[in-house]
Amino acid sequence: MNSIQSFSRRDFLKTAIAGVAAGSAFIANSQEKKEGEVPTRILGRTGERVSAIGLGGWTIGRVEEKNAISIMHEAIDAGVTFFDNCWEYHDGWAEELMGKALATQGRRDKVYLMSKGCGRDADNAESQINDSLRRLDTDHMDLWLFHGVSIKEEIPRMLDDQKGALAAVLKAQKAGKIRHIGFSCHSPTDVALEILSSGFQFDSALIPLSILDAHFDSYQHKVLPILNEQNVGVLGMKSLSVGSIPSLGFDPKQARRYSLSLPISSLMCGIQSRDNLLQDLDMARNFIPMTEADVKPLLEKSANFAKEGKYERYKTSTVAGCRWQYEQDQASA
Repeated sequence: MNSIQSFSRRDFLKTAIAGVAAGSAFIANSQEKKEGEVPTRILGRTGERVSAIGLGGWTIGRVEEKNAISIMHEAIDAGVTFFDNCWEYHDGWAEELMGKALATQGRRDKVYLMSKGCGRDADNAESQINDSLRRLDTDHMDLWLFHGVSIKEEIPRMLDDQKGALAAVLKAQKAGKIRHIGFSCHSPTDVALEILSSGFQFDSALIPLSILDAHFDSYQHKVLPILNEQNVGVLGMKSLSVGSIPSLGFDPKQARRYSLSLPISSLMCGIQSRDNLLQDLDMARNFIPMTEADVKPLLEKSANFAKEGKYERYKTSTVAGCRWQYEQDQASA
């Protein structure tokens, strides 16, 4: 069966509903929630407790500085403890902006801070780790991801613990610059499965999970169960499929709720305004896992939109993720 071929309708719904059932069990064992507060969940083998929603660095980096810092401060005060970023976002500005927001009144200590790097060899990876630390104005990152892995060919080079990016990451971890190690992937699921078969024990993974992903080359069906089995802390992204899902007539709060009903530790949310923040906070504070009755009509309605990955081009694009960095590293080798 081709990796992007659809399940039969009956098998698909059965598998999707089973995923939400697994989410209910995970949430029951992992989540802590007090009335009116953002719930927290355990991040896999790290044992860290993080907010069930995280603030995404790409989108906050598009906001005017004063407003962006105000949004980040309000998010922390409201209980959002997971902050996401990346070395390449807006040519480093997203990290600088987040660094400014975290630098006052002990806010850095209140946040589990993640960033990501594109370097696939040791030298570039080390340089990017140090760039991120400087921009974020911190002496350590709680989680560092190999960012946007998009082709199988880059994986052996990246995970070479002598000359690859992994060598620099392990060195940084030993020096206390990085606490936990993971990867992000939103290319064909075959790439993520290849990473997971490498033998390296990852602490966390960032993957796309949405009502569209459930139908097409699905991370929910193919990758999420393996991550859960390996006790890797799962972070969800693209729950609105880069804004496509609301434009197709779906309630964004319900779309977020679907992704958060799966067995994941935190869902990264693209927040570009205070209204966005308040909407996501309301969803998180009042979160109740979806049931089979909730899921079935939502997935039936989204099925036609998901065909051939029309609204998930990041899964099929030949330039997804950090392939440019891999090719640059190859050329300079």
